[in-house]
Amino acid sequence: MENRDVEAVHQIEKECFALPWSKQSLSKEVDNPQSLFYIYEENKKILAYMGMYCIGYEGDITNVAVTAYERHKGIGRELLSKVLEEAETKGLTEFTLEVRESNKAAISLYESLGFKTEGVRKNFYDNPKENGLIMWKR
Repeated sequence: MENRDVEAVHQIEKECFALPWSKQSLSKEVDNPQSLFYIYEENKKILAYMGMYCIGYEGDITNVAVTAYERHKGIGRELLSKVLEEAETKGLTEFTLEVRESNKAAISLYESLGFKTEGVRKNFYDNPKENGLIMWKR
């Protein structure tokens, strides 16, 4: 992700999440040496993005989002697969994320890529209040 992508990524963030990251927060990640933010685009239009913090050998996936009208087309899988593959070439060997308990589509995607549920964060999410599953790929 580059600075010119922040506006489009912020629009996807607002569409997908009850508590979206601000444009300012996204902009800070562009220059953060510990974060990797990737976009997926077709015909110069950003359709999806994901973000990950890299700490030692671990990748903490912070965001995965696909615009509503492009879901269920394999874009999230393609993006996540490529990012995990690239992260492994940079020495990352374990990956973690949190996901809403009710987000069955995302959970299914993560499980298909080798993630396993290893814990629960009670009342982790707001709007609505909901538990977050802690998933790891080791």
